[in-house]
Amino acid sequence: MPVVTRLVTHVELDEDLTTDRQLSVSARLEAELSDGRALVLLDDRGWSESGPPGIRDRLTRASVEDDARTVVGPDEPFGDQTREEAAAAHWGALADHLARRGVTADAAGLAALPHHVDLGERLRAWAGF
Repeated sequence: MPVVTRLVTHVELDEDLTTDRQLSVSARLEAELSDGRALVLLDDRGWSESGPPGIRDRLTRASVEDDARTVVGPDEPFGDQTREEAAAAHWGALADHLARRGVTADAAGLAALPHHVDLGERLRAWAGF
C-alpha cells in the first residue's frame, strides 16, 4: 500500500494576467506517493499581487514559496472556528480525498509532511529565479 511521502505545490505564471505591475499565478497541490505516483489534492488555487511598476524586482523565491504554501491551506478560520479547527478540517478533507483514491493518510500525518514548492519554468524565467 503506497503512502504519502511529501506534498508538492506546483506554481506557474499566468502570462495573460501578469504585467510589470501585477503578478498572477496558479497553484496545484499534489501528494507524492511512495510508489512514484502523484495525486492532485487541490487544483483551484492561486493568487495575484500588484503594485508599482517593477513588481518582479521585489519578488524573491522565498516569498513566492511562502505564498504558495499559504494559498493551498489551511485557510483562515471563519465564524466561530479556531485556527486549530480550521487546520484540522483542511487536513482532514485532504486525508478524505486521498482515502477515496485508495491511499490511507491521517490529517496529522499530512500536516507534518515536508512541503516542497516547484516553481514553473515560465514563472522562473519571468522572475529571473
